[in-house]
Amino acid sequence: MANQAAPTNQWYSSILFSDRPEAIFVQPLAVKFSTTGFELSRPLKTVIPTERRDVEIHYPHLAALTLKPTAFKLGTAKLAQRGDWSVKVSQAPEINPEKNDFQVTLAHGSPFASIDISPGDLQLSLPANTPWQRIDDGHDPEVLALQVLGANYAVFLPPGGHWENTNPRDWIAHLPAEKGFAAAAALPDEVGSGSVSPHQLQAVLSTFKAHAFAFIADTRVDWHYEPKTSQVSTQFNATLREGIPLLGLYPHQWFNNPKVSQSLEDTGMSYQTLRGKIRLLAAKGFATETTYTGFVPYWPGVNNTVKAGEKTYELNELLNKDIAKARPMMLEIGTGPYWQGKGLQRITQLMNVAEQQGDLAGRDKLMKLLKERVQKWFSAQDSKNYFVYDKGLGTVVAYPEEYFAVQQMNDHHFHYGYWIRAMADIALRDPAWASDDQWGGMVNLLIKDIATAERGRADFPFLRNFDPYEGHSWASGVGLGPFGNNQESSSEAVNAWAGLIQWAEVKANPRLRDLGVYLYATEVNAINHYWFDIHHQVFAPEYKNAEVSMLFGGKYAHNTWWIDEPRQIHGINLLPITTASNYLATDPSFVNRNLSALVPEMKIYADRGKHAQPEDIWQDIFAEYQAYVDPQAGLARWDRWGSFELGDTRSHALHLMQWLQEHGTPDLSVTADTPLFSVFRLANGQKTHLAYNASSSPLRVHFSDGMVLEVPAHELKSRVEKP
Repeated sequence: MANQAAPTNQWYSSILFSDRPEAIFVQPLAVKFSTTGFELSRPLKTVIPTERRDVEIHYPHLAALTLKPTAFKLGTAKLAQRGDWSVKVSQAPEINPEKNDFQVTLAHGSPFASIDISPGDLQLSLPANTPWQRIDDGHDPEVLALQVLGANYAVFLPPGGHWENTNPRDWIAHLPAEKGFAAAAALPDEVGSGSVSPHQLQAVLSTFKAHAFAFIADTRVDWHYEPKTSQVSTQFNATLREGIPLLGLYPHQWFNNPKVSQSLEDTGMSYQTLRGKIRLLAAKGFATETTYTGFVPYWPGVNNTVKAGEKTYELNELLNKDIAKARPMMLEIGTGPYWQGKGLQRITQLMNVAEQQGDLAGRDKLMKLLKERVQKWFSAQDSKNYFVYDKGLGTVVAYPEEYFAVQQMNDHHFHYGYWIRAMADIALRDPAWASDDQWGGMVNLLIKDIATAERGRADFPFLRNFDPYEGHSWASGVGLGPFGNNQESSSEAVNAWAGLIQWAEVKANPRLRDLGVYLYATEVNAINHYWFDIHHQVFAPEYKNAEVSMLFGGKYAHNTWWIDEPRQIHGINLLPITTASNYLATDPSFVNRNLSALVPEMKIYADRGKHAQPEDIWQDIFAEYQAYVDPQAGLARWDRWGSFELGDTRSHALHLMQWLQEHGTPDLSVTADTPLFSVFRLANGQKTHLAYNASSSPLRVHFSDGMVLEVPAHELKSRVEKP
């Protein structure tokens, strides 16, 4: 691992940055490494009331079993190997590390912690002052099953091994010569937490023992995007030292997945976790399939006059004012890479509107402004604003630093996603300026930083920000804290992957396109499960909020990192709203429930003596969000003179909502055989099909509902289909 770029921003990254790593949430296990022993637990639900008068759902790590070698003292934990969803951690001591080693292999979804130890035996200890009981009958000398802190565990020894109870809370596992290994596991919920049925327990122990030594040597995820069907197929495969493992599938993997449903029923074993029910599958691998629902870089022009109830707006009037204020809007708050990136994308979205409304002079003015700002950063000629490649970690960082993006490697996909998407919009108009030997080379570096698809490289790690097994990104680079890694703004992650797709199409790079589509479709699927729970498979019944705004390895909450004001809590997982935000319309009933929650939450906020500043903060975001499922209601909610989020403009918001008013809401049931497409449907059945052709040759696009569009090179084509 010393010869590879550091895998920051992963569920296990705290191992890299601390000699006393925090708890690591493997699901369904949580573990903690220290020089006093390797801790293992099965986290259980804890409901935590908050000052917001709601609750957070915590699954804290509380050490149930502590394991360590008897022949030597443990050293500091170090990452010895990584797979796509597995890790091997070594705690070899500083003295004689080539002879003494204690290694633990962990994998997302696996109920096992696989232990290799040399030389000597293994000591198991239980926490003091904690009720426990032995739940097996003791007839099998190679098995020790215990109930601790309300959960059931078993530790399995190889043939010839046996347990010795040295005092009421300590055991020694005597391991046979040449078989220095063991497997510790959390037993499934079907065993029960109360009195355990001997027959049921024995059946589970027999099954687990049969799979205990199927130690994982490596894990790999492979994806395939099939444009003809707009399907993303993901294959998960484990390489084993021997045998067949028990793989734990998350809800986003097993829900509506007929390929594994019967096999999951066959094992009949599961764990209720922070991510919902994890179900066990006895197999070396499995596959999932997700539909990619598409987007286009921009939407066509709309009528200048917009009527919404008693209100009338002139889009061109707003557009002229926004173009005039574009320079200060690009530098509204911060001067670092996040706010500069938001400023760039804000203006490219405004540029799209200007162009489609026929203001080509305004478009060209904005393009010039955008290029100047990009060149200032990318040229490295400015002493205040620049990017740096750091060989030590294998990363691109930017100065001035914002949100600990250098010190803690935080949020790179959020920050760089704005730059990538903005550059993709510019490249549509001026591909020569964005060529790889001009300014596009820097974009390629930013993409590599957050989403390198090759494994084991020294310059950048494999998929830095993305967790292939959990199906979503992580924001914290170092993963420090008692609840593991986290991600707040899932929507900014989607924005980054949309940027990859669009850039890949401009560059005619099908491999990067397929990666972007995989990341986009997979992250959206995870959002709908773990942030929005639209399938009602995940949230605890005690959790009454409509959505989760902060997702951790060991908890979820309705809050933000900077303020507990409800409008910003809800909005952080919506922004930036662009043409790539169609996925927000997946479940209209959820959208309405999410928006309705704002009223009582704002009352509670006021009752606590607090007030939003301004009171209608981000009103444009919520109007656009509602317009995705009810354009009239969205326009009625919007206030031309009201607050607007600083990654948006009034012109863009009005154009987006008017397009939806004229053409209907996204029809996500229709797909196409190109990545840049969208379909909209009015209540009367009228459909509008859109497709963008980034290539230099004409393109025939086939939609799944039978529509065919002939799209000229470098153009957006639309067709309205009357009902």
